[in-house]
Amino acid sequence: MMLTRLNALADRLIGLSALLGTLGLLAEVAVILIDVVGRYFGAPLKGAQDVSQMAMTLVVFGGMALCDRMGGHVAVDVFENRLPTWAILLGDRISAFLGALIFAGIAWTLVESAALSRLLNLSTNIIYLPKAHFQYIVAAMCMVTALGMTLRGIGLIVSPAQKGITP
Repeated sequence: MMLTRLNALADRLIGLSALLGTLGLLAEVAVILIDVVGRYFGAPLKGAQDVSQMAMTLVVFGGMALCDRMGGHVAVDVFENRLPTWAILLGDRISAFLGALIFAGIAWTLVESAALSRLLNLSTNIIYLPKAHFQYIVAAMCMVTALGMTLRGIGLIVSPAQKGITP
């Protein structure tokens, strides 16, 4: 029951993260289109590089949790035919929790970096977008990814049949 509620919450957060990534992609496409057309007429869009760089962070990290939820990460199954079922399941569990730990570490580092960015008033080079705002957003997206990976790991412990494996 509790796991079902957590998965529902995670699905909503993953959807929000993916939506922010989608908005970042749309912004990037619009900025690049306006910049290219503007260059053709001799008036490139000022700050296009800044907006593209910040939008790209939203695109990459915004879709990460959804990619994990859908099983879209690269997986190498070279040894899967040679390993016993328990070893495959153990590897899947470990990789889910290790991935969650890595993304939580990235989020922690980004929060510390954002605090430093705020202290030093760091911004992009051309139109001076504050970097800390994007760092906090990406940190939140990393925490959503970590939550999703943790729940996937717990799901593999509670119900290994969800991957089609019977221990």
